[in-house]
Amino acid sequence: MLTKLRHKTEQCEVFTIESEATKVGFEANALKSAEVEETRGVALRVVAKGRLGFAASTDPSAEEELIANALESAKHGDEVPLRFPARREGPRVAVYDERVARLSIPRLVEMGRQVIEIIRQADPDAHVKLDLVRRISRTRVVNSAGGLAETVKSPLELSVMVERVRDDDVLLIYDYFGTTTLGEDHLDFARHFARKLELARAVTAIKSGRMPVLFSPLGAMALVLPLILGLNGKNAYRRISPMADKVGERLFDENLTVVDDGTLDGRPASAPHDDEGIPRRRNVLIERGVLRGFLYDLKTAVQAGVESTASGSRGLFSPPAPAPSNLIVEGGEAGLEEMLADMGEGLLVDTPLGLGQGNVISGAFANPLGLAFKVERGEIVGRVKDVSIAGNIYQVLREVAALGRESRWVYGDFKLPYILLPSLNVVSKG
Repeated sequence: MLTKLRHKTEQCEVFTIESEATKVGFEANALKSAEVEETRGVALRVVAKGRLGFAASTDPSAEEELIANALESAKHGDEVPLRFPARREGPRVAVYDERVARLSIPRLVEMGRQVIEIIRQADPDAHVKLDLVRRISRTRVVNSAGGLAETVKSPLELSVMVERVRDDDVLLIYDYFGTTTLGEDHLDFARHFARKLELARAVTAIKSGRMPVLFSPLGAMALVLPLILGLNGKNAYRRISPMADKVGERLFDENLTVVDDGTLDGRPASAPHDDEGIPRRRNVLIERGVLRGFLYDLKTAVQAGVESTASGSRGLFSPPAPAPSNLIVEGGEAGLEEMLADMGEGLLVDTPLGLGQGNVISGAFANPLGLAFKVERGEIVGRVKDVSIAGNIYQVLREVAALGRESRWVYGDFKLPYILLPSLNVVSKG
């Protein structure tokens, strides 16, 4: 296909993906489904008469149609002087584990039951919905400049949602775990989840007002999601990021350092190269509160007059766009008990709802809380209901009271610590 495209374009790129997913699902603590899915597809990018075109298909016999669609797309595409990269060696990154690849449906079922058993030991009334997926994914990108990058991964993904109903009290808790290696991590995840269920037994009330708020690693996504959008090179180039044109300025508390690192072993988002064939690397985005840069793919990099940060991410039917790989907020020195003690009285946020809703690009967040706890005299005294938080990261992250030394991977690709803010607006309907 690349040979055919060379004669019709100035530049061309072929991206292929093959994925096999073995899935098991549980509902209300019982096995509900077990299946194997396979996905294969090809995506083309071309530069024809200086314009960028894109097309994709899952039909291996539709080669001529795919080429025609890509060329037609280029007639109406953006005029961008990007250059596809030549072949470059990427870092060695361990993202494939034969033990994961060999996991059978019976073994996945056994693992799922182990997780459910641990959770129900903490609360026999819990109704557990669990999905466990083992994938083997192969991606390959080759282009007319001689670029070639191939990656094989073995991601293992576990998501759990628990519903517990007691009289008029309905509790919903969700969490997600991801890795590319096989160990006992799913059991550690289950124990952590069970601990949250235990803490949620007692229900108490909290008054509205400004107070210290401690975000768990999962809860910190309410702060991190607006930050991710602000650090996106496309948003910076379009001047819709509040951080546009502010590289080198101190925008946040000096304790805040944020990096994106696609070279970490064992992480589903890691790889030797990004989805455009650029070698992955560690990018420092915020250093001790100072903005150091944004995440760019090839297109946004050339538009902004900078080089790609190896942050090109794509699906089969979507062209590359800048996105984080493994986003890490570096932790501090404080232990959890120490942070709770420093709060005195306040709120511990674990599960914010409605992530991504509202004017998030501005830095604003306003989230009802699915799971949160009242803190009194440095102790967690009970779960609170009908509570929400609101603020803007460009204001509240200027003063961070403490960052925890304990960090967790949340939603697979974000390593976050406990984050204590000295004052945040809390609204309670109770």
